[in-house]
Formats: sequence, structure tokens, C-alpha cells
Amino acid sequence: MKYVQIENPEAVSGKLLAPGESFSFACHPGVSCFNQCCRNLRLFLYPYDIIRLKKALGIGTGDIIDRHTDLVLRDSTHFPSVLLRMADNAERTCPFLSDNGCSVYPDRPQTCRAFPVEQGLYFKDENTPPAMLHYFRPPDFCMGQYESSRWTAASWEADQNAVFYNRMTLEWADILRLFHTDPFGGEGPYSGKGKMAFMAAYNVDAFRDFILNSSFLRRYAVAPKLRMKIKTDDAALLRLGFSWIRLFVFGLPTGDIVVRK
Repeated sequence: MKYVQIENPEAVSGKLLAPGESFSFACHPGVSCFNQCCRNLRLFLYPYDIIRLKKALGIGTGDIIDRHTDLVLRDSTHFPSVLLRMADNAERTCPFLSDNGCSVYPDRPQTCRAFPVEQGLYFKDENTPPAMLHYFRPPDFCMGQYESSRWTAASWEADQNAVFYNRMTLEWADILRLFHTDPFGGEGPYSGKGKMAFMAAYNVDAFRDFILNSSFLRRYAVAPKLRMKIKTDDAALLRLGFSWIRLFVFGLPTGDIVVRK
């Protein structure tokens, strides 16, 4: 999910897809480049990606972060980005790549799911709601772009079961944009407040334990329907985490959670 803040979105590399415009693509074992795109990646993971990988791998979110990710701090934000750690081999393959293809395919990350389409949020100005843009950006070696199957951004999203993925990524992008300014008073994202925000976004297992086994529910009032879901529903818990970051880090009101008086 990129932020497109230039005056001319068409200047971004790749083909900007007009609404309803189609493109050709298919990926299957019959194309000569099959699985070549699963090597030497700089693949950013979003919060909902971690939840789905938890389901696929059968391990906790904290273990996924420790075993499979690296944290980097980019100049554009005061919140760490989460990178998938590549395997320690000559080709630096994705750790989930097997001889038969992607071993976590039903729960693959959003970036893999959207490929070869990349999404961008275009912020024209502060008074205009952001627009969703789609870019067709297969790498040069990709033979899938020469297949006969045709798609629009919407039909490809539906075919790849990416609708809910993209919705969750958009919700996170709305939070992440707030971190373009420093909310930590110079203490950095690895301060106490920064670590709590990261936990709420990326480590839902630890966040659930924090909510249920601390004074959290005495200090914060959670919407009743949401409070019932967070015990078992990781996506609902993640959305509560997003709301809590807004309130706890930035002091912004939210309908899901309020400070008890």
C-alpha cells in the first residue's frame, strides 16, 4: 500500500489502471517463471498478514515476528515497518516457498495476493478524501502478463479473495499515515508507548492478554459487541488495536473505545 502524493499519479512506475480497465495475467506451473517472484523479496507485512500467517503456521503472533520478520524504520514514518525475513540460502527465497509452490497460499500476505497489481492511496490535498489507485506492475521476467486471461482491478481482487485483506490494509494505512509526524516526543518508536502501539498492531496474542489480564477494561470502556468478539476474533481484536492506537497514542476520539471517567 503506497502513498501517492505527487501531482501526477501517472508519473509513478507501472501502468495506472483506469476504473474498469483490464489487463492480462495468469500464474500457474505452466509459465516458465513460476515461483521466480518468490525470491530476494523486500516484502512488507501488514498487521492482518500476521493474523493470517498465524492461522497458516499454527504459531503465535509473537513467534511469527521473532522467527520470520525484521523491523526497519523508514524516513517517511515514525512507526517501524515489518519485513518478511528471507531464507538464508543463495537465492534468498521466501521462507514459505516449497517445491510445490507457496506453502501458505490460502493465507499468503496481501502484497502476494494482489500481485501483479499494486495499490496506492492518492492524497490530492488535505480537504479531499484519498482516492484508491491501482497500478499494473509485473516485473520484466513475468511471463504471466502475456497469458490470455483478462481482469480488472476489481475482478482480480475478488478472484484472489483479497477484498477483506484490502479493507484491513486500508484501515491500517489510515492509522499509519498518522505516524508521519512524531507522536513519541523524541523518544522514538521503541519507547514504552511505541512498543505498546506495535503490540496492538502486530502482536494480537500479546494485546489480547494485555486487555483481558490487566486493568485495561477498568480504564477503557469497549463497545459491548466488540468486547464479546475480541476473546476469539483476531480481526475484531486488531480493529480494536487500531482504535486504541488512535486514542492512546494520538488522543483521537473513536466510537469503539473511550477512557472511563
